[in-house]
Amino acid sequence: MGILSGKPEDEPMHYGEVIGVWAFIGANNGLISGYEAFINHAEDKDLIDLLKESIQMMQSEIKEVGKLLKANGIALPPSLPERPKANASDIPAGARFMDPEISGAVSINVGQGLVSCSQVMGQCLRKDIAVMFGKFHLERAMFGGKLLELNKEKGWIIPPPLQVSP
Repeated sequence: MGILSGKPEDEPMHYGEVIGVWAFIGANNGLISGYEAFINHAEDKDLIDLLKESIQMMQSEIKEVGKLLKANGIALPPSLPERPKANASDIPAGARFMDPEISGAVSINVGQGLVSCSQVMGQCLRKDIAVMFGKFHLERAMFGGKLLELNKEKGWIIPPPLQVSP
């Protein structure tokens, strides 16, 4: 039997899998820090709830892939310290991110996260890692749907030119 013909968990990770997973954790760490700052700036309760949900989702992902890296003898990227809590009203209006800006940035991040998950899945030889990132992809797509609904409901979405039949 070859080295890649047993249980996926017993197979070695290749360099592409390692860097994909490692970079995924690093990106999530940065996004968590940014979203904690966004929570301090946001005023809309629904947006704040979605930011908190996203943070919890990314923390859960970090735990899961962190175990994978540790089991393979790979050090995790450093995480950032938790941001202190602040009230949006304490931040001067000209220095504060507005809710539509926050939601727009998070929407872009959702799309980038979907691409990142797809890229890791596509380069995997280990089925367990590919399945894990497939699950992350689905969770992010579902979160993106919630965010899209919020953007439509609040009037924050800016559609491109729409094709209308004459």
